[in-house]
Amino acid sequence: MSYGLAGAFALFALVALFTPGPNNIMLMTSGLNFGVNRTMPVMFGVALGFGAMVGILGLGLGAVLQSYPIIFMIVKYAGSAYLLYLAWLVGTSGEVKAGRSKGRPISFLEAVALQWINPKGWVMAVGAVTTYAALAPFPVNILFMVGFFTLFGMASSWTWVMFGTGLRHIVTEKHSVRIFNLSMAFLLVFSVVWALVES
Repeated sequence: MSYGLAGAFALFALVALFTPGPNNIMLMTSGLNFGVNRTMPVMFGVALGFGAMVGILGLGLGAVLQSYPIIFMIVKYAGSAYLLYLAWLVGTSGEVKAGRSKGRPISFLEAVALQWINPKGWVMAVGAVTTYAALAPFPVNILFMVGFFTLFGMASSWTWVMFGTGLRHIVTEKHSVRIFNLSMAFLLVFSVVWALVES
């Protein structure tokens, strides 16, 4: 294993995992509106779903997407449209008090599926698999990436959920919940647009 390249990959992955993006904004919003216990399936879905996505791309789907870029383009724009719809749902969900929502967080399977329509996730996964493939022989390189993304993806997910849950003590009025949700919707839209521009 190339430890220098592994270190560079680790730095890339940590920055990508912990910075704001659709996953982290949804996790924080769910932490505020539903609390830790109800958001646990989302956390596991995000971390395991993204790890699985990296593994599948590393095992061959990435080569298919490079051969047929139209597939990647369709997924990217369809996914972005869905994330913009989610932003609208987040922005219009401020009619209840924090932590007392009658709605529900997205499910484990929905969180897993979200990885496949998340433009930032695609940029991260394809970038990791193509840029850092030489860090170890195949398939050790892919297993290393999957393990790293899954483990630190759980740490990132936990951090963002706890941040959102911590805000429950501050954001308690219906008006403040509405402002928070509108702000998160705006950030979600911004992160989608940013990922589209970057990709």
